[in-house]
Amino acid sequence: MAGIWGQVALVFGLALVASMIAHRYRLSTALVEIIVGMVAGSTLAVFGAYSAFAVQEPWVKALAGTGAILLTFLAGAELDPDVFRLKWKEAAAIGTASFLLPSVGCWAAAHYLLGWENAPALLAGIAMAATSVAVVYTVMMEYGFNRVEYGKTILAACFITDLGTVVTLGLVFAPFTWKTLLFAAVLAAAFVGLPRITPRAYALFGGRPSEFEAKFLLFSLMGLGSLAVWAGSEAVLPAYLIGMALAGSVGRDAALVKRLRAITIGLLTPFYFVRAGYFVSIPTVIMAPFGVIAFLVVEIGAKVASVYPVARAFDAPHKDAMYTTLLMASGLTFGTISALFGLSNKIIDDAQYSTLVAAIIGTAVLPTLIANKFYLPRHLLPKDEAALHSPTHEMEVEKALEDSEVRS
Repeated sequence: MAGIWGQVALVFGLALVASMIAHRYRLSTALVEIIVGMVAGSTLAVFGAYSAFAVQEPWVKALAGTGAILLTFLAGAELDPDVFRLKWKEAAAIGTASFLLPSVGCWAAAHYLLGWENAPALLAGIAMAATSVAVVYTVMMEYGFNRVEYGKTILAACFITDLGTVVTLGLVFAPFTWKTLLFAAVLAAAFVGLPRITPRAYALFGGRPSEFEAKFLLFSLMGLGSLAVWAGSEAVLPAYLIGMALAGSVGRDAALVKRLRAITIGLLTPFYFVRAGYFVSIPTVIMAPFGVIAFLVVEIGAKVASVYPVARAFDAPHKDAMYTTLLMASGLTFGTISALFGLSNKIIDDAQYSTLVAAIIGTAVLPTLIANKFYLPRHLLPKDEAALHSPTHEMEVEKALEDSEVRS
């Protein structure tokens, strides 16, 4: 057990470093955790200690997967039903545009530029087109956009893009059997039934120190996630749908959402994001960068070419449209899931997997860094966040740090 506790300490130590860097430079904590994981993995590999964090151990996968499921559920629960009904055309248009052209463009890049066979190229196109709900939702939370109409519309668009990813992956590669039909039927029943059952169960058994509410949600999400994997799908898919279904009840319970965020972001998502970065070998990418660069350029270029005009068509100013576009270009969750699906089913080999995952992680980092640095729509921030992220406030913080250093 000493080794396991040491690995847990390593993950939280890396997460603490990431939090301090993110706070100092006003970056997304999730993105910094990915970068810190990359650096840590490559550094430990140089000293022959890469196994210090056993990323393939079942307990690590379970913690990371649970973090992804809960984060995806919270993202779905943030979708305001009233906003979705009002903005569904915009969300559907942006989400569809975010999937179609990038998937075709990345397939072409893999097939014609990198010389991949058709099946691996198709999988690469699907994986690269995905938008990471986990990354986008984390950015939304850190800047407060999840509380305003603008951010909720982006989250709804992410759902459309990732729905396209999951459906296409299933139609092209996953077997369609009686298990699939059973999973679809149970998920549909849960989507309809849980919004009715949950408030009644909370009224009868909730509001006590036993945290019935959290246990009920975890039971529902893990049960549906298990059924999804059994049917050949992915555990995060039902999490997003159930989050949407409960947005009108759980999503409006601020105290419960706060407790779930504390569990998810404080305990679980460091395993997900640090692990995602740990897989990438920086020396390998440096030695053979063409594939990664090709995917990055094509994916970001295709997202700009497809999403930006749609956002502008819905009267978004240039800066807002670019911020939306770059966030929709941020991949990770469904992209890495698709890549791992391809590797597990021998659709892609180890080298193709490494190239694909490195490019996906690049899309989780670069577009969001550019978006927050150059296109952050400060006028859409909630009032408390606008004051916090104003240039004046940042100058005051820097001056206070300088004065503190002088006094010490």
